[in-house]
Amino acid sequence: MKTPRLDLIGLVVADMATSLAFYRRLGFAFPEGAEEAPHVEAVLPGGLRLAWDTEESVRSFDPSYRRAEGSRGELAFRCDSAREVDAAYEELTRAGYAGHMKPWDAVWGQRYAVVLDPDGYGISLFADTSIDSRAPGDA
Repeated sequence: MKTPRLDLIGLVVADMATSLAFYRRLGFAFPEGAEEAPHVEAVLPGGLRLAWDTEESVRSFDPSYRRAEGSRGELAFRCDSAREVDAAYEELTRAGYAGHMKPWDAVWGQRYAVVLDPDGYGISLFADTSIDSRAPGDA
């Protein structure tokens, strides 16, 4: 067997418009009318695709689909600096998205935080602290 290659990461969402509004805040661009579509894709640098499918769409080919409880996966977004991690977390939580872990300096050498998207997927925000641009005393 030839080795398969990862080509697409899919997220199942309850409300496409609500989900896409969140991901727009993280820099994704979607075509006009995408909010009404049952399936939306974005091509990431390097060619990997990220896709959103509504629960209704998934049930159309998998009638047994049920939303999972608890942690179901996580996407991690690299920020340019620790200050950017803090700013992104602040912007997203101020906009009403649930903060799961406030920014902190992780023992593995990163500034790290987690926000939940509208469907409960964990969205990690991180930056290497070796390129830290926070002002002295910032936490």
